[in-house]
Amino acid sequence: QAHLVESGGGLVQDGGSLRLTCALSGRTFNSGAMGWFRQAPGREREFVAAIKYSRSTVYADSVKGRFTVSRDSAKNTIDLQMNSLRPEDTAVYYCAYGSGIITSSMSRGSAYNYWGQGTQVTVSS
Repeated sequence: QAHLVESGGGLVQDGGSLRLTCALSGRTFNSGAMGWFRQAPGREREFVAAIKYSRSTVYADSVKGRFTVSRDSAKNTIDLQMNSLRPEDTAVYYCAYGSGIITSSMSRGSAYNYWGQGTQVTVSS
C-alpha cells in the first residue's frame, strides 16, 4: 500500500515562489508516474504536472514555463517548484502516484491509484 505526504504549502505574494515536496512510502518510484493536481474552492480538480519514473514530464498549459516538476530517486520524492505565482494558482495541491501509468495518461486523475491529503497554496494579490 503506497502512502503519499505533501509538504511545502503556504501563503505567498503575487509573483512569489514556493516549492512543494511529495514523499512516497510503501512503494519505490521505479515504474509509472507521480503527478500534481490542484483544486480551488468551487472548481473541479485539475492537472498541474507529472513526472514518469524515466523523468519525462508533462505540464498543464497554465503552468508551463513557471512550474517545474522533478524527482529525487534517493529520497523517493518528487518536488514542484512554483515560480511567478498568481492568485489564480491558489488551491489545495495534491500529489498522486500510479504504478502502471503510461505517458498518454499522465494528465488524467483517474489513472492514479494513490493520493495524498493535500497542501494549501495561497497566493495573495
